[in-house]
Amino acid sequence: MSDTPGWQQSASKRRQVALIVGVATPLVATLGRTWRFTSEGAEAYEQVLAAGERPIMAFWHGRILPGIAFWRDRGIVVMTSENFDGEWISRVIERFGFSVVRGSSSRGGAKALVQMKRLMQQGNPTAFTIDGPRGPAERAQPGAVWLAKATGQPILPFHMESTSAWHAKSWDRTQVPKPFARVAVAVGPPFRVAADADDAALEQRRLDLEAELQRLKLRSAALLER
Repeated sequence: MSDTPGWQQSASKRRQVALIVGVATPLVATLGRTWRFTSEGAEAYEQVLAAGERPIMAFWHGRILPGIAFWRDRGIVVMTSENFDGEWISRVIERFGFSVVRGSSSRGGAKALVQMKRLMQQGNPTAFTIDGPRGPAERAQPGAVWLAKATGQPILPFHMESTSAWHAKSWDRTQVPKPFARVAVAVGPPFRVAADADDAALEQRRLDLEAELQRLKLRSAALLER
């Protein structure tokens, strides 16, 4: 049996990927130049680097597009799924200075996590859409917590909200800020996982991370009211 994902065996699906990438790449670049970012806590990224560490960025799947614009050109390695959405997302974000490893909680995840661990040891920051690839929306999967334990590196959770946006009719309600929208970015403090954490402790930290992202969701909304 072929290891090639089913969608890749369809010529029409491959054409759809090319079309989406051709539209999304200039769209994100053009829109991103108009967005006005307001951030709180973003200095934590440089502080982690200055301490000789590498951050593990963690955020919800529905905020990929504004996340690309804000965190671009930093060499961040992102895990994307091996499904149809993961393919076009990978191709788009690589054009904005990100690197990609392929895998998810449902396919190839263990191999991708090992690869991300190796890349972090080589000095690369990483990122997860931690409720991907299929949800449930805003429910954390364990990959980022596992990687934090395995590497000793901190997770940096963040959330983004905008004053005006389109929302896709998808499981994650993908947000696309409208032209000239103000986008608030709330970044939490470094979130650590003990190297000796057992399964119960890992689950608790997963829940803690989920709660922190919900706090940052409220915080980013509050920033827009300033």
